[in-house]
Amino acid sequence: MSSIQWYPGHMTKARRQVTADLAKVDVVMELLDARIPLSSRNPDIDKLIGTKARIVLLNKADLANSSATKEFVDYFAQHNIKAIAVEASTGKGFKLIVPAVESACKALLERWKQKGMRPRPFRAMVVGIPNVGKSSVINRLAGARKTVTANRPGVTRGQQWVKVSDKLELLDTPGILWPKFDDPLVGLKLASTGAVSDLVTNIEEIAFFALQEVDKRNAAILQERYHLDSHTVPTEEWLDKISRRFGFLVSGGKADLVKGSKQILQDFRAGKLGKFTLDSSLSLNNEV
Repeated sequence: MSSIQWYPGHMTKARRQVTADLAKVDVVMELLDARIPLSSRNPDIDKLIGTKARIVLLNKADLANSSATKEFVDYFAQHNIKAIAVEASTGKGFKLIVPAVESACKALLERWKQKGMRPRPFRAMVVGIPNVGKSSVINRLAGARKTVTANRPGVTRGQQWVKVSDKLELLDTPGILWPKFDDPLVGLKLASTGAVSDLVTNIEEIAFFALQEVDKRNAAILQERYHLDSHTVPTEEWLDKISRRFGFLVSGGKADLVKGSKQILQDFRAGKLGKFTLDSSLSLNNEV
C-alpha cells in the first residue's frame, strides 16, 4: 500500500487563512464527507477552532449508508456537537442549518443581551477538505439571497459577507483545511472519494481499493455493473476484466488499466456502485 502525500505548502497557507478568519466569525461549519466522516476530519480542527461555536455538516449523505450516517450524527451529539446530514445537490437537510447555528450561538446571544447589544446576524465560515462540497454548500445556503453585505473591518480584499438569511451571514472565501494523515488507509479513503487529485496518486491502486470496498459490502453490484464475478475471478485480474468490458484497450490488445481505473472511480464517486460509508462505526471510540 503506497503512501499518498499532501502538499505541505497548501496546509500551511490554509492554517494561516483559517486562523485569521476565525476572529471574524461567530460560528464554524465543519464540512465533512458523509462517506468518510472520520477520515475527512482535520486532526487539528479542535485545536484550531478552540472554543468557537461549531456545527458539523455531513455532506453527500445521499451517497453514504444512511444507518451509518445516523450513527455518526448521534456520536457527534454525544460530544455536544450538532451534526446534520445534508445534500448540497438537492438541498436536503439545509433547512436545519440556521436553527442549528442559533442553538450553537446561544451563549454568544446571551452575552450580547447582557451587554445591552442589539442582536445581529451570526457570522459563519465553512471549513473542509477539497471536494467535500464547500462551494456547493455555500451556493445552496446563499441561494437567491446571495446579497453581499457591507464590507467589515479587518476583512481582506476579495473577502465579502454573503447574507444567507436575516439570522446568518457567511464569509464567502473560507480557508481550505488539508488534513495531515499518517495512516495509509486514510489516504486511500480520501483518494477514492476524490479528495486527493488523481494526478498525485497511483490511480490503479485507488480503483482496486474501491473495488475491494464494494466487494466486501455487496459483491452483486460488481456483477451487475461490470459482469465481474469477484468470487471466481482472481483479484489481480479485476482491473483487466473491467477495462476490457468497457473496451479500453491500448496497442497490442492490452487492457488500458488507467482508463479502466478512471471509469471505476467515476462510478464509485457517483454512487453507481452503491451507497457506502468507508469509515467504520467501530472507529467511533476515537475522540472528536
